[in-house]
Amino acid sequence: MNGILALLALLTALLSLSIGSTDIAPLTGLLDWAQGVSSVDAIVSGEIRLPRTLLSLLVGASLGLSGAALQGLLRNPLADPGLTGASQGAALGAASVFYFGLFPALGVAAPALAGLVGAGIALLIMLLLAGPAGQAMVIMAGLAISTLTGALLAAVLNFAPNPFAMQELVFWLLGSVSERGLEHLWLLVPALMTGGYLILSQRRLLLGLSLGEQVAQSMGLSPRRGSRLIVLGAALLVGTSVAVAGAIGFVGLIVPHLVRPLVQHRPDRALLPSALLGAMLVCLADIVVRLLPPGQELKLGVLTSLIGAPLFIWLVWKERRRWI
Repeated sequence: MNGILALLALLTALLSLSIGSTDIAPLTGLLDWAQGVSSVDAIVSGEIRLPRTLLSLLVGASLGLSGAALQGLLRNPLADPGLTGASQGAALGAASVFYFGLFPALGVAAPALAGLVGAGIALLIMLLLAGPAGQAMVIMAGLAISTLTGALLAAVLNFAPNPFAMQELVFWLLGSVSERGLEHLWLLVPALMTGGYLILSQRRLLLGLSLGEQVAQSMGLSPRRGSRLIVLGAALLVGTSVAVAGAIGFVGLIVPHLVRPLVQHRPDRALLPSALLGAMLVCLADIVVRLLPPGQELKLGVLTSLIGAPLFIWLVWKERRRWI
């Protein structure tokens, strides 16, 4: 199944490179861009569509993987990647750029870097607050930090220096991968690789926990240490994604539900398929955004929420019918 999903994600990426307001030959343009040839195809393919496509794939994979990991860790299908507090911390960090004008030398990459700093600070405070306790306390600490940073973000919006700064901040928070460049990828990739490795290294723990914590301990696993690594990995993935692309809702919550029946409900086997399906869905949503009539662009995060909320209601209704 992983091979099929990877092929579909690759086809989605090629479709993303082909679709836009300008009709170009994407593969020819990428070759020209790689060789340093200046042409319309090269500029559109390499400078505009390629970063947008890669960011949508990476953000979707991060959200899908972190959602599957947290739902498997907590044995709770309603667990959301935002539980770590890193997403709100990243949003607050990015908001500080619009409010205080931090990192002016970085230009358009400043919100992403500030978001990474905000996510890191939120994660550090969450781990200090949780102390040596187990996974439940870690999540409670994450919720506490998420609530605090959400309140601070609301205060920043309330005291915005002018309507234009508030509008720019709100539009950024709605989530989008447009107007992003390759410099955002250099910020995104290292954190994503680290977070993905931390989660994938704990696949045996997720399998053991699905049978109970005592079973996991009897397998020679350490639920306390492993759960912290999973939460840390999920926080890195979500915080970095929010720092670069803003809030992309419902992907981390819905994708594991779609994957779980295909892997016999095994949390360890749901990780990679969730990452691949999340990448494909976010990339497809970005394609839909580009296909909408010209004018004021519908933000990617708004579209994923409009699609994800009804789908989640349907999943809840389907689950409810099983218990009647």
